[in-house]
Amino acid sequence: MAKPVAKKPAAKKVVAKPVAKKPAAKKVVAKPQGSPTNKTFKKYDAKANESYMSKNQMKHFKDILADWKNELSHDIDKTVSHMQDELTSYADPNDRASQESDMALELRNRDRERKLIKKIEQTIRNIENDEYGYCEQCGEEIGLNRLQARPTATLCIDCKTLDEIREKQMAK
Repeated sequence: MAKPVAKKPAAKKVVAKPVAKKPAAKKVVAKPQGSPTNKTFKKYDAKANESYMSKNQMKHFKDILADWKNELSHDIDKTVSHMQDELTSYADPNDRASQESDMALELRNRDRERKLIKKIEQTIRNIENDEYGYCEQCGEEIGLNRLQARPTATLCIDCKTLDEIREKQMAK
């Protein structure tokens, strides 16, 4: 004789309840620092028979450096006000950690920009003292193309290459 089979209870229908969304941490996107590699500067067209580091060239580079410094200072000010405005305390530890990580990255970038501003200020002083455009190690011309690519350069390409080789050897 077969055993009677017990009926299984029917599965309950589960209706998904709407879940309130948690406020997501706003992502702070690291903005490029405005270095010459990711910023386009006005190109200087040297005139025929124009001497190296003429008044026009000095003015051109001083204007570039002043504009660059103003832009960086403006970005730093925006970051400070953004951090004050976005002072949100998240209940979720992951959101809070994400916000703190984003803020740390932003502060690190701004610190690098602050150091770059000091270098720009020193370069502007060199222009005012007629010491701009010449290598600090060998005294040779740095060259307009190199200064166009990196207006704060203090070494010619040869001395910079030797410096980098020395750094690699010291790191080993």
